Amino acid sequence: MSDLLDEFDWIRALRPLARGAPEALGLADDAAVLAARPGYDLVISKDAMVEGTHFLAGERCDIVARRLLRTNLSDLAAKGADPFGYFLMTAWPSSKGASDREAFIEGLKEDGARFGLALLGGDTVATPGPLCVSATILGWVPAGQAVLRSGARPGDSLVVIGGVGDGLLGLRAARGEIEDADGALAAHYRLPEPLLPLRRAVRTCASAAADVSDGLLADALHIAEASGCGLVVDLENTPLSSGARRWLDRQGDRAAGVATLASGGDDYALVCATRDGPTLVEAALAEGSPAAIAGVFTPKPGLEVRWKGAPIAAPPDFGWRHG
Repeated sequence: MSDLLDEFDWIRALRPLARGAPEALGLADDAAVLAARPGYDLVISKDAMVEGTHFLAGERCDIVARRLLRTNLSDLAAKGADPFGYFLMTAWPSSKGASDREAFIEGLKEDGARFGLALLGGDTVATPGPLCVSATILGWVPAGQAVLRSGARPGDSLVVIGGVGDGLLGLRAARGEIEDADGALAAHYRLPEPLLPLRRAVRTCASAAADVSDGLLADALHIAEASGCGLVVDLENTPLSSGARRWLDRQGDRAAGVATLASGGDDYALVCATRDGPTLVEAALAEGSPAAIAGVFTPKPGLEVRWKGAPIAAPPDFGWRHG
């Protein structure tokens, strides 16, 4: 590759990532053409990431590419959808050279193969900086079975799947601000694991679901509000990774510590409303994901946070808000 790739060099380099998908038209057209799939609904989600905000400044570009796909795939997991393909946008600053772009392509190639994703098209532009990337991801779900935020009912259990707080702690670990002896927290921040193996269990058991990108409390409340419900969260039941538990053991106030973890975001865990909490928890544990029933949806709107049965104040800023 040349030192500075132009648009057409970039497209030629990306063509193998279409993985032979006929819908991509060889990345030689201005659009993709997707045929309807009888008996299925198409699920579409989009995420964007900016260097220094959504990933560390100076992060390896293969990690950036994989993180981009994985955060999008987490949305498909919450909907119970099977991954299919994606559209890509990149805005490259002049500070990123050919080796950075090659690394980005390698990252897309690696996780595209792992998760069965075909690149279907997109666009690339230049920018003074920082690096900005975006993906629009597509997945298929049996018709009428997409799990929405709006399906919770009073009496449904709140099931949390995945380690809560690992995104917040992972960012701090990656910055060298906290201890991370085995590197697992920083690795989770850089490359979260989308909970796609649970998509069928989510379709079967959950009446509503969301992935935890803004924080456990915020995303669970998003479900409640979309469903016209309230929510009680029992923080002591929050599932935690071993790294989060070690961090929590060093905190003076355990309830405040868990509240902090439940407000951090970037976990890419799942929050679900369900009438069959034990079955969903069992399915998650069988896949190696920590999980627990951690609350209940109520008829009264609003959020109540409890610790061992006693109400406690929710953190004033208990979730990520984009400016």
